[in-house]
Amino acid sequence: MRLPLPQFTGGTRQPNHFAEVIETATSEFLAQCLEPETLSFPAMPPFGSWVRSIDEESDNLIYAVVYHATTSPIDSVHRARALGMSLEELREEQPQIFAMLKTEFRAAIVGYKLPGKKQQGFYQHIPPRPPQIHQAVYFCEREEIIVFSEELDFLRMLLQVPQAPVDALCAAAIREIYQLRKGDRTWLVKAGRYLSTLLRDDYDRLRVILSQIHL
Repeated sequence: MRLPLPQFTGGTRQPNHFAEVIETATSEFLAQCLEPETLSFPAMPPFGSWVRSIDEESDNLIYAVVYHATTSPIDSVHRARALGMSLEELREEQPQIFAMLKTEFRAAIVGYKLPGKKQQGFYQHIPPRPPQIHQAVYFCEREEIIVFSEELDFLRMLLQVPQAPVDALCAAAIREIYQLRKGDRTWLVKAGRYLSTLLRDDYDRLRVILSQIHL
């Protein structure tokens, strides 16, 4: 039986800190969302959203894209069952439910940033080490995603994530960047051309990915 993550006082949690690494590997990590301060379920990070953690051995910032998320009981033996209640009714009549569920997600590592670098120092390949167990996980800031996405090698990495819907994952990651860039068509055309090279003229697949990108 898994126990909930220890919760700290609200004043100690940094902005955008929403999860903690509970399993780590060379190319991805599994994280558990921290319990909210209010009586509700932990917010599940959006599919294709950008997150970062840290490798404390090197101080490298590790960047990743969320490709799978689940909410399930902490007790792995017993499954959740339908109760026929609204969230408000659950809060009033079954408040213990919120402490019995956990939200976890897997994120594919797409690069890292060297410590002490501001506008430079980004690398879009597997870092020497992933983040360690119990490291904090943060949502990325708009500015760092924009700088990171000046290069597009991360798309090749996303297309190779095992057991993930890679076309939808690429589309979601590009869509978020496109929205953060406020509809920068020049960047989108650049991304589309790079994708066409990766997909080796598979027009149907490219069309499906690009059709999912919008403001």
